[in-house]
Amino acid sequence: MDADALTAGLLKELRAAKPYPALSLTMPTHRRAPDNAQDSVRLRNLVAEARNRLEADPAVTREARSAIQEQLDRAVAEVDPRRALDSLVLLVTADEHHVWQLPRTAPDRVVLSDTYLTRNLVAAKAQAQPFWALTVSAEHAALWSGTADVVHEEETGGFPLTAPREAPDPQREERIGDTPSTFSDEETRTFLRTVDEKLRAVLAADPRPLYLVGLAPALALLDEVGEGAGAAVGRVTKGVPADMTPSGLLKDLRPALDHRQQRFSAEIDGTLDEARGRRAFAGGLDEVWAAAREGRAGLVAVEEHFQQTVRVSDGHLEPVSGEAADLTDSSVREDIVDELVETALDSGSDVVFLADGSLAEHGGIAAALRY
Repeated sequence: MDADALTAGLLKELRAAKPYPALSLTMPTHRRAPDNAQDSVRLRNLVAEARNRLEADPAVTREARSAIQEQLDRAVAEVDPRRALDSLVLLVTADEHHVWQLPRTAPDRVVLSDTYLTRNLVAAKAQAQPFWALTVSAEHAALWSGTADVVHEEETGGFPLTAPREAPDPQREERIGDTPSTFSDEETRTFLRTVDEKLRAVLAADPRPLYLVGLAPALALLDEVGEGAGAAVGRVTKGVPADMTPSGLLKDLRPALDHRQQRFSAEIDGTLDEARGRRAFAGGLDEVWAAAREGRAGLVAVEEHFQQTVRVSDGHLEPVSGEAADLTDSSVREDIVDELVETALDSGSDVVFLADGSLAEHGGIAAALRY
């Protein structure tokens, strides 16, 4: 699955305690050739490592080992290299398996525990900024789920919807002298009221930024007959072809997505400036990490691809270069940024990801503090 499928409910379910052992396997992947040729080899090696770990662990019974290995084989079979992004996460127990392809890199890891390793999913969800897009016409409405990288049509909440159309009535046309306007007849109004009702239910269950795509009369009538369209953060005024493709829709949405990201970045800059003014600001990995652990961070802003391996020493973080890092040392944290993001979200902080370089003066990460 993709990051936009990570609802709050599903994430809570994945983070719940599991019967030991819950296996988590993460690895970086590549989107294009020739780099992606190494992904299958890397996956094969990590699967072999997982099998060896299961074999060597005295706490794992033969029955559990066999069941987990079977689920792991199923997970590997579901991996689609054509949809590869920047990392792959496999989560496996004796009873289930999950496959996630994420637009955020993750290190090579095999973990056996009583919970899944979910920090990569949490960070990817925060970074992805999923949105809803509604394509609408007088006859059809479809709901799309997307991120900056990918969009796909959703069959949820009653979508897609197609308007029931009555057969033409020649006698009626003779009486009124013409066919009624598509966007003034009551059938279309009723249809768009239904679209609005379904849309509001989806937004209530899974709040996300909403984009609307359709001809101006269709969007205007949707505004008139309901309330859901009022929440839209962007609109694309153009016709929606019956054979609309995900790539075509993402191309149409790109200007609106970029515009909102620019406004969003400016708003975050303003929030951080205000925090500096009232001396409730933390800058740099060490300060923000401490604030997140203490639950003082109200907003954490991170550059999109900021990663740092560190050693935890006396309650502080010491950066460690990749070559010098001993990953068998429990004080060394290879994915401290993702760990920080998960900690911040656990304490109720808002976490946002900004363009690389936008927080350079603060070492790639900053926070506005609650106190």
